[in-house]
Amino acid sequence: MTTDPAALAEKIQALDESRAARAAESAGPNYNVAPTTTITTVVRRHDEPDDEPTRRVRLMRWGLVPPWAKAGSDGAPESKGPQLINARAEKVTTSPAFRSSAKSKRCLVPMDGYYEWRANPDTEAGKKARKTPFYLHRADGEMLFMAGLWSVWKSDKDATPLLSCTIITTDAVGELAEIHDRMPLIVPERDWDRWLDPDAAADLEFLAAPPDVRGIEMREISTLVNNVRNNGPELLEPAEPQPEQVRLL
Repeated sequence: MTTDPAALAEKIQALDESRAARAAESAGPNYNVAPTTTITTVVRRHDEPDDEPTRRVRLMRWGLVPPWAKAGSDGAPESKGPQLINARAEKVTTSPAFRSSAKSKRCLVPMDGYYEWRANPDTEAGKKARKTPFYLHRADGEMLFMAGLWSVWKSDKDATPLLSCTIITTDAVGELAEIHDRMPLIVPERDWDRWLDPDAAADLEFLAAPPDVRGIEMREISTLVNNVRNNGPELLEPAEPQPEQVRLL
C-alpha cells in the first residue's frame, strides 16, 4: 500500500479519519505489509442515528481482535491462537470470531496489489516445498479494494479502543487458481456502498459469487519479499530469469 490515506479519501470522496493515527504511526508507503501492521481501511458510518452514512478512511490493525478477546498482563490483546488476518467468505456469518462484525462492521481494504506464493511441484520428497512468490495487481494501475470485516476492542471500559480488521478470502478463479486455491474477495466500485452499508445485512450472494478477476495481472517476483525486513519498490520488480541447468547423465 503506497497511496497516502488523505489522497485516498479525496479520491473516493470519503472523510479522512486517519490523521491522528498517521501521526502516531509515522506511516508511509509499505511494500511488505505484515500481520499486526497498521493498514488503511474504508468504512461507512453514521454521525447521527438517522442521517445518511458516509465513507470514512480509518487506520486499523491487520488481524481482527474480537470484542470478547481477553487482555494480557500488558493490557494488549492475548496472542493465543491463530492471528485472524483472513476470514473465509463461506464462514463469516456463522463463525463466532466474525459473525458480529459481518452484521454491521464491514470494510474495504485498499491495496496496490498483493503477494501470493505458488508451491513448486519439483520439491524433493521429504523436504519442505519451495514456493515461488508472485505479485498480483490491476493492469490499469488502479487500486484493488478487498472485502473485510472490522472490530472494536478495549482492554477495559476506560481504555482507548483498538480498531482491527481482517481480509475476506474466497475460492480463486481463472489463472489465479494456478498460484493458490484462495484469494482476497475483490469488491468492484459499484458494490462498495452496498457492502459497507451499516444498516443492511451482509450480501450472502455476493459472498458466494466468484470474484471478477478481469484485468488482474500477475508476475513472478524475487524471493526478497519472503523477508518482511525488505520493504521497497524493488520487491515489485520481475524475477530475474533463471539460467538453464545442464545435467550430465
